[in-house]
Amino acid sequence: MKTKSNLEIQLEPFNPVWWAWNTHVHTIVASQFTPVQKPDCRRVEIPTPDNDFLEVDVCMAEEEKPMVALFHGLEGSTSRHYIANLMSELKEAGFSSAALNFRGCGSKMNRRPRFYHSGETEDYRTFLRWIKQTYPNKKIYAVGYSLGANALVKYLGEEGSESLVDRAVAVSPPYDLKEGSIRMQQGLNKIYEIRFLKTLVEKLELKREKYPDMPTFKGRTIYEFDDQVTAKLHNFEGADDYYHQCSSKHFYGDVETDLLVIHSKEDTLCPIEFAPIEVMKNNPHIRTIFTEEGGHVGFLSSKPGWLYRVMLKWFRA
Repeated sequence: MKTKSNLEIQLEPFNPVWWAWNTHVHTIVASQFTPVQKPDCRRVEIPTPDNDFLEVDVCMAEEEKPMVALFHGLEGSTSRHYIANLMSELKEAGFSSAALNFRGCGSKMNRRPRFYHSGETEDYRTFLRWIKQTYPNKKIYAVGYSLGANALVKYLGEEGSESLVDRAVAVSPPYDLKEGSIRMQQGLNKIYEIRFLKTLVEKLELKREKYPDMPTFKGRTIYEFDDQVTAKLHNFEGADDYYHQCSSKHFYGDVETDLLVIHSKEDTLCPIEFAPIEVMKNNPHIRTIFTEEGGHVGFLSSKPGWLYRVMLKWFRA
């Protein structure tokens, strides 16, 4: 049975705007045409145990509410609309926030040969420990989007009752990374794949200037990039091994932090059919909102801002 607190929270249902006729409209319009209103932030560099660094944007609110840790998606950054605008919404609601740029996604290239990936939870630990040490009197909440949501769920599952996060939201997480990478090759999803690959390959070649022995990419898909580059840089046997070890579907059963999962049933990039529905239902810490319409990290509502309102209600509960 769900915990009493999770049962009693009334969350606003999603009412899509009339003109968003399919999932790609929700995804593309939200991604490309949402105005960005980022609040004043302080950029901080956090050292990592392997002599690298993480770039973090910190936005402090005056109220003594929790600090919300934010994690972006594949080839995103803290400047993406869904991070920047959430920081503004949080500040207005009295919450401070700290948004992590994954390695190579901030203002400059990271020092080590490696980058980031869907299951990189050691950097999450470094980041969250920094928050706990820097703001010891604040609870930590967290929001992850897409790839960032996958790693957040993985972290919560790995840590269990030892998690530094007290309450969390996962938006459009991939449940099965292999199935998601295969779907990326199909239909209109190919548009997204081409965009992701362009910046991934650019970063790879930029990194090669310092590390000439970087893996060589000879392919045209995300799966091939993960098999030839991501797996080699991060000590996996190949793409299949990487996907198997890091897919979030394996970690929901061990989550002991109150977690809200928000996902569109029409999401073509992270298909909901691979979600471990029964595991999620049976975990008293997990609440789900599976909308009938919507896109990938894109929920165009008739009253704008539905996604932010739901997250704030969850955090205020």
